[in-house]
Amino acid sequence: MSTTDDHLRFFPYEEPYPNQREAMDRVDNALARGQDVLFEGAPGTGKTLSALVPALSHAREHDRTVVITTNVHQQMRQFVEDARAINAVEPIRATVFRGKSSMCHIDVDYQECQTLRDTTRSLVDDQADREQLEERMEQLTDDLRDDDGSAAEARQAVAEELDALDDDIEEATNTCDYYYNNLTGDTDEFFSWLFDDVRTPDEVYEYAGSRGFCGYELLKEGMENVELVVCNYHHLLDPTIREQFFRWLDRDPDDVITVFDEAHNVEDAARDHASKSLTENTLDAALNELDETDDSRAEPAENVLGAFAEALRATYDDRLGYGERESVGENWTDVSIANDDRRDDLTLAFLDRYEGSGIRAECDLALQLGRSLDEDYEDAYKNGEATTRRECQTLQAAGFVSAWMDGGAELGQHPVVSVRRDAGTDEVYGRAELYTCIPREVTEELFGEVYASVLMSATLRPFDVTKDVLGLTDPATLAYGMEYPEENRRTYSVATPALFASERDDPATQETVASTLADAVRFTPGSTLLFFPSYGEAERYHELLAGDPELGTLLLDGSGQDTEQLRTRLVDSDDAALFTSLWGTLAEGVSFDDDDARTVAVVGVPYPRLSERMEAVQDAYDRAFADRSRDAGWEYAVEIPTVRKTRQALGRVIRSPDDFGVRLLLDKRYTSADMGKYSVRDAFPREEREELVDIGPEKLKFAMLNFYTDHDAYDGQPPEP
Repeated sequence: MSTTDDHLRFFPYEEPYPNQREAMDRVDNALARGQDVLFEGAPGTGKTLSALVPALSHAREHDRTVVITTNVHQQMRQFVEDARAINAVEPIRATVFRGKSSMCHIDVDYQECQTLRDTTRSLVDDQADREQLEERMEQLTDDLRDDDGSAAEARQAVAEELDALDDDIEEATNTCDYYYNNLTGDTDEFFSWLFDDVRTPDEVYEYAGSRGFCGYELLKEGMENVELVVCNYHHLLDPTIREQFFRWLDRDPDDVITVFDEAHNVEDAARDHASKSLTENTLDAALNELDETDDSRAEPAENVLGAFAEALRATYDDRLGYGERESVGENWTDVSIANDDRRDDLTLAFLDRYEGSGIRAECDLALQLGRSLDEDYEDAYKNGEATTRRECQTLQAAGFVSAWMDGGAELGQHPVVSVRRDAGTDEVYGRAELYTCIPREVTEELFGEVYASVLMSATLRPFDVTKDVLGLTDPATLAYGMEYPEENRRTYSVATPALFASERDDPATQETVASTLADAVRFTPGSTLLFFPSYGEAERYHELLAGDPELGTLLLDGSGQDTEQLRTRLVDSDDAALFTSLWGTLAEGVSFDDDDARTVAVVGVPYPRLSERMEAVQDAYDRAFADRSRDAGWEYAVEIPTVRKTRQALGRVIRSPDDFGVRLLLDKRYTSADMGKYSVRDAFPREEREELVDIGPEKLKFAMLNFYTDHDAYDGQPPEP
């Protein structure tokens, strides 16, 4: 049997999509070489199975484990469906893993759970030891009849050990009943049920909980020797969690194949995992903790943390101008502290206020004291002297301040100060953060230590940029465009005015865009998705079109909205239009099939809001990739991610060979018109550029009418132009 035939036994359906068979062969060949893969495929073309089928085949042949991961909740559900389909034709051992907090039956934090687990295990060990000592006691009692006295002495020693164990067992109050049952009960039935199919975390939670077990800990135990694990990004991108995760798998990193879905998101996710922060509240709690401590190291620790707390308050106070403090809300808002020619303002304020024998030396003493206090809190909780496991604020604060002084641009870190308003006290407080600009500081280590990785997305190109940013070495690259019939889709670049930030408020511009959007909605036989650069712009055009009775139901998304409810309302309607932000949750990882959304429009070029963080990323990329591009910062950090988001949004429609629809780009920067450096057309892959049809806004309704009429899409008479 050939290698291709071998891995196809994991393919659960009758016939692969176009190009899917070739993609599986190429991924299989790359894995045989231990080579990473960058895999771009149009939405709805079966990327998951193209990667998963050869990965599972390789893993079974070479005794490895496949870990498939995403940061999109809906994709987790899709992974489970695909894994179940594979399991139905070729049984596999698979688990779906989720964080402890969502699976805990007694609702404690991670650190407290760890301590409860340790004390529970100690209790079970003590009880087992007690049973052995009782058996020994019975044996010695029998020996007393024929003994000259040595048995009596031994029996007394055993009795004393029993008394000591009884005391320990009686004092073991901080334990977890669910985990106790894991250690003492019969879990064979659970594991038989677990591997009989592919179970979701919710199913594990309910099944284990109803039997008095901790499903989370049982999942960890059952991960040994599994072939497939489905999990979230943080299990791989957080170095500390990853180390534990591989230990639960009982695998060396070189025995793991990682598959990243929606891999265009890895850059931002890795950046978030690498960044560190410290709030003013934690600093204050650390200082209160030090006031309660008699240790001689408390004074130097107070020197460092007190000066940093004062500097943090002074820094944001100086930056909040007249009336700005009153406008601070409940979300974190950055205040600028960067300087071009010297250290940042927080560091300068810290150095100015610090009085001691040396910051680094006293930071080390603070860290030593923090570790000692943390051990004391652990022991107090284990011994039942405390009802909760106390967190050591000194350890957290000292660790951050030490990292702050060691950080800098050369490490790809940017210092940031943010403020927010406490909802309970209505007081404004601050946060210091070391923002990581270069994600490969996290990802390069991961991709270097695992056997191989497959990164897949509908929008990974340009591959050389993805390779540079994530720190991949010589990956294989695969790119497949949309193979569905071209006559089933039209992609129009509409020459509406360029929505530069400075021109969005122009009444003439708004009138043209609103009129074009009204035509798009009215001539769509089904529902319409409208993506804007921000929720504010979505609301603006929702209001401008709200009075038109011919447009059907107009739905408005916004920050804090229940997007799943909005999505359901859209797909349940025959003629709704949803106004949302391209940077929201509906722009990727969500399918809209057939009439659920016939037309999708991206309004404007949705560049992210320029901020100090974005400028820091651009500067870092300019330095890191100066030999790759003359303007690497803008290209890598702004333009390419923006075009990826735009392409993701366009991919929400036309999800199968029989599906059809219209995709619109409303802004003349998308057209072939000479817009100089402002044009973004060339940032699209070549085959997608070739499908772009330039059209004037006044002609769009006729083009859509002709397209949808050709597909017999209108129910009854089409609308009048």
